[in-house]
Amino acid sequence: MFPGMGNPKQMAGMLKQFGIKTEELDADRVIIECSGKKITIREPKVTVMLVQGQKIFTIMGTPEEENAASEGDVKLVMEQAGANKKQAEDALKKHSGDIAEAITELKKK
Repeated sequence: MFPGMGNPKQMAGMLKQFGIKTEELDADRVIIECSGKKITIREPKVTVMLVQGQKIFTIMGTPEEENAASEGDVKLVMEQAGANKKQAEDALKKHSGDIAEAITELKKK
């Protein structure tokens, strides 16, 4: 971030001089849900900065992305295939969100 500021305590001290409070969170994982995908970061390093009354979260770690089916797609597959939610989600995941393929697979079972 800043040259020569590899030490987190030095960084926190510098930010404090500017009136920015920092806090480290002991997080096990961070999940970011987007339209059509979900990003999971396991064993993240999470820092919260309070700047002018606003919280800023900084997350460092290795992301794992997976496609996520919308609730509407899951519900449609459940209704059309007579499947439960987990079966519908698994079938959609297996077929990269292709609703027709998911329904076809579940109807074969």
